Amino acid sequence: MDALDLPWLAQPLAQALAHARSHALLVQGPAGVGQFDLALLLAQAWLCEAAPEARPADGRACGHCGSCKLFQSRTHPDFQILLPDALREPLGWAAEEAEGKEGKESKSKPSREIKIDAVRAMLGFTQTTPARGRAKVVVVYPAEALNTVAANALLKTLEEPAGALRFALASMAPQALLPTIRSRCQPVPLGLPDAAQARDWLAARGVEQAEVLLAAAGGRPQQALDWAQDGLKAATWLALPGRLARGEVAAIADWPVPRALDTLPRLAHDLLCLAHGAAPRFCPAASLPKKPLASAVTAWSRVLQQAARHAEHPLNAGLLLESLLLQGQAALHPERNPERNVPRA
Repeated sequence: MDALDLPWLAQPLAQALAHARSHALLVQGPAGVGQFDLALLLAQAWLCEAAPEARPADGRACGHCGSCKLFQSRTHPDFQILLPDALREPLGWAAEEAEGKEGKESKSKPSREIKIDAVRAMLGFTQTTPARGRAKVVVVYPAEALNTVAANALLKTLEEPAGALRFALASMAPQALLPTIRSRCQPVPLGLPDAAQARDWLAARGVEQAEVLLAAAGGRPQQALDWAQDGLKAATWLALPGRLARGEVAAIADWPVPRALDTLPRLAHDLLCLAHGAAPRFCPAASLPKKPLASAVTAWSRVLQQAARHAEHPLNAGLLLESLLLQGQAALHPERNPERNVPRA
């Protein structure tokens, strides 16, 4: 991996490396912009064994030394990563976790928390001497996934790190972290990339009408790319308001529930903006009804919020999606019996 893979990370990476004053950095920002990638780039740079003059001018890892090769192959003895089990496979770190897991444990649903057992294993790792003599580095992502017990166990090490130990925590919700953890980390803010740069990055990866999906994702290029790779095309997004207004259940029938509950609130947001005279953010104005009914949109938004609480465990995904679509019809097509079609919040 290289900072050039996500070009908008080059500047924050250089700044973090040049101005790091703490043994623990907290990369924080919205989802889909590369917090995890930046944390890994920091870890590789800290472990890189090349002389400063042999590195790029911004201080990032050389990518060619023995340490970098080990890091890239995920076999570096002085590096450890803390991830929820549910994210290991999506992020490509499932192999090591799968080893030795058998029986009931291997069949259970992967956890979305970072649990105390993982932190205890990490603590054992931190108490040994660096194998290559440079440093030991731990990446935690997403840091807000630490459960309370695990967070308190990590806190003790953050307060009194052993030897040349460094941490890179990455978070999409830093407010969810223990205040004592935040206070022991140097923040590394990561905002939305330049729109033109993000659009060009998406276009280079074969995303058609990249500007449409980038806007739909709120300016988050990684999320836009994930949607495109999952089959959500720009044309699909542009046609969605009209299809929902016509009650076409097929518009979202094959969507995973989490995706529907991630995207439909964006549509509701834009409808509320139009209802109050503001410009939409996620959808082109031409794709939306001209005069949405504010009360219907507000009620639909509440329905979506309530459904989001059970996004991972719907009793019947098909019925839930159909219900959300039909309840949204009043907001998307208000001229059709507006008073009667207001959805129940």
